[in-house]
Amino acid sequence: MSEPDITHEATPGEPSRSPGRLIGIGLVVVALIAVGSQAGPALERFQVWVGNLGALGPIVFILGYALATVAFAPGAILTLAAGPIFGVVLGSVYVFIAASLGAALAFLAARHVVRSAIEKRVADYPSFAAIDEAIARDGRRIVFLLRLSPIFPFNLLNYALGLTRVGFVDYCVASFGMIPATVLYVYLGALSGQAAVAASGGGDTALLTWGIRILGLAATVLVTVRVTRTARRALAEAAVTEGESE
Repeated sequence: MSEPDITHEATPGEPSRSPGRLIGIGLVVVALIAVGSQAGPALERFQVWVGNLGALGPIVFILGYALATVAFAPGAILTLAAGPIFGVVLGSVYVFIAASLGAALAFLAARHVVRSAIEKRVADYPSFAAIDEAIARDGRRIVFLLRLSPIFPFNLLNYALGLTRVGFVDYCVASFGMIPATVLYVYLGALSGQAAVAASGGGDTALLTWGIRILGLAATVLVTVRVTRTARRALAEAAVTEGESE
């Protein structure tokens, strides 16, 4: 699931950027709603196409998402699309399954097929060496934290972790760390889809309904920011601990 990092942990002597980050997230929400209102017809056609597949719709979506993850294709668009197509709950479940499947396939490919190519890509991230050492000691926990607050691009991280000493089962279990960001982006997609329907004259346009939706989104954003910030701090502490133990 190719999700951008949405938090920034201020270092000593550096002013906190939390207000700026929250403003940035707000602008992203507004932009998504605006794009959703313009992309309504295309989204509606895609939704109808998936709906016409019946029970195969979720399966096709999951397999397509997983293959896109393996192919280094950005998953954010499909994550956002899952909201208006399946709803927040089912959309989040399908995206999580798809992203976990794609991540597992990428992990296995890096470990057994394309290891040398991934080693060259990871060389551009010096901090990966410290993360690798931390994973050797506490693999499941560190990978879980990386999923909560990735310091590498999602698709690259899937492959990069295949180079580490984390076990495949621990790697898969740690995928649950993707849930907060998944729910956030599916929620954003659902909100933009509802805006598209409202802009075309359909759906519920009551102010109370939209107020509840926006409050729900705000709560989801705040929880995700809090969780990713905590994860980032824990990762930094783990990296420092590894450096001191060498």
